[in-house]
Amino acid sequence: MVIRVYIASSSGSTAIKKKQQDLLGFLEANKIGFEEKDIAASEENRKWMRENVPENSRPATGYPLPPQIFNESQYRGDYDAFFEARENNSVYAFLGLTAPPGSKEAEAQAQQQA
Repeated sequence: MVIRVYIASSSGSTAIKKKQQDLLGFLEANKIGFEEKDIAASEENRKWMRENVPENSRPATGYPLPPQIFNESQYRGDYDAFFEARENNSVYAFLGLTAPPGSKEAEAQAQQQA
């Protein structure tokens, strides 16, 4: 399984840049493998992202903004959904991955099952 993060390398928005840096930094720090897909450098990436964000997750006007997160082609959410999962120690579940043994998330799952 490959986590794909759709980003915009040349975004003029400081808020978008910060969200992208935060998300990518978290994935790198936790050694979660991912691919960056740049929608600013590739029309194909931009088109694919826009077509594959579910209707109910799109903004009322305009297009979905990066970062957008997919596991292979399955939509997982945007930065706000990622941030909420991180606050709840459920990032691996959010990403559709198995939490590594010894992680807070794995311990929480074990307690829920006990």
